[in-house]
Amino acid sequence: MSNPYPHSPIIYWICTILLTLLTLTAPGHILAQTGESKKEETYRQLEIFANVLSLLEDNYVEEIEIKEVFKGAISGMLHSLDPHSAYMSSDEFKELQEETRGSFSGIGIEITIVDGVLTVVSPIEGTPADLAGLKAKDLIVKINDVPTAEMTPNEAIKKLRGSTGTTVTISIHRQGWKELQDFTLIRALIPIHSVKSFFMEPGLVYVRITNFQTQTTKDLKEELRKRRAEQPIKGMILDLRNNPGGLLDQAISVADIFLDQGLIVSTRGRIEDQDMIFEAEEGEMDNTYPLILLINEGSASASEIVAGAIQDHKRGILVGSQSFGKGSVQTLIPMPEGAGLRITTARYYTPGGRSIQATGIIPDVEVPFLPYHEEDASTNPDEKLREADLKNHISDGRPAHTESPAATSKTESPGQKLVQRQLQRDNQLRSALNILKSLTLYNAYDQPQAQVQLP
Repeated sequence: MSNPYPHSPIIYWICTILLTLLTLTAPGHILAQTGESKKEETYRQLEIFANVLSLLEDNYVEEIEIKEVFKGAISGMLHSLDPHSAYMSSDEFKELQEETRGSFSGIGIEITIVDGVLTVVSPIEGTPADLAGLKAKDLIVKINDVPTAEMTPNEAIKKLRGSTGTTVTISIHRQGWKELQDFTLIRALIPIHSVKSFFMEPGLVYVRITNFQTQTTKDLKEELRKRRAEQPIKGMILDLRNNPGGLLDQAISVADIFLDQGLIVSTRGRIEDQDMIFEAEEGEMDNTYPLILLINEGSASASEIVAGAIQDHKRGILVGSQSFGKGSVQTLIPMPEGAGLRITTARYYTPGGRSIQATGIIPDVEVPFLPYHEEDASTNPDEKLREADLKNHISDGRPAHTESPAATSKTESPGQKLVQRQLQRDNQLRSALNILKSLTLYNAYDQPQAQVQLP
């Protein structure tokens, strides 16, 4: 093979190496299936790439750095495939690994590209982004006055993250807004404590999973043990709203806590190695109590795996709004110099064979979220007029010294007050609690009753 670029031996050898690697690394069964025409087309496209590179090297206004040009070419190639495939620098790859381990420095949002626009999937609870009021589906138009139109998610993440205590300004468009709004946020160390829980009412526990990291299943089991030590669990609300996902193995093991048998999720790709099935195993915990699972448009990926498994096995009732619809599997491949490659290799399927990709999970009971306004506080049912408040109302007939339950003053603990405030502001949670109370009541009546012997 003669050198078509005698003036640029670097270009020649780079393209020769690319062609050699392509031939050597392609699996035999793929080469057999593609045929000569497919290989010829690949060679033609590589030749076009080499031509462009050669022209840049000879004619660009400044001397180009070959290494950086190739990094850009690889990033552009992956970005043209789907929003989740990407080439990561050593810093970006390290940040991704740190995030799954439990912390990073930034503002605390999960982002993606939707219709070519950088979009918030969900803010991480308790982070600067969450406290500032960012919401799922917000469009990030600028970062520090730099338009995001041409940014990949990884490029945006790099700009959003930084040293703790530094600031970043993002310009947001939200549906219904006529103008962009700027949010200036102070970066912070984002510790990802992914599980929290508390009792909403006697026996009815609320569990929130913010994302799926390496310790999530362990943390969830520990939370359940703590709650059981306080009192028996009669029902649970599992809140996966605005949970952007995370590690596949953690989603599987969390779903396994509530399922004793059957398929949890399967994956299917182009090659046989990507076809996998994951099944539940009988666990040591008794988790047969009624279960309500909350999802919304910010529930993505691993959250949808758990939701799909619970729904298809009819283990619980899904409440809320349709989930995000990220049903693809990404494989991480370490590269030289600490870089990493993230490529989409398969799709997720629920136990019933449904693809999550671009469709998401539709809840059993759809409850659109209603924004809370301070004036809504006046509708608190505890503040409404009752019969006992009327002048000269008739008594219940009991002796005067016996206190009526309605007139008994209530003393709420700080935890109970927090629960009541959360219920007042969150209509989806109120609906979930009402459904759970109905299920636990039905469950109690459904138990065999003791026989009464008549004399």
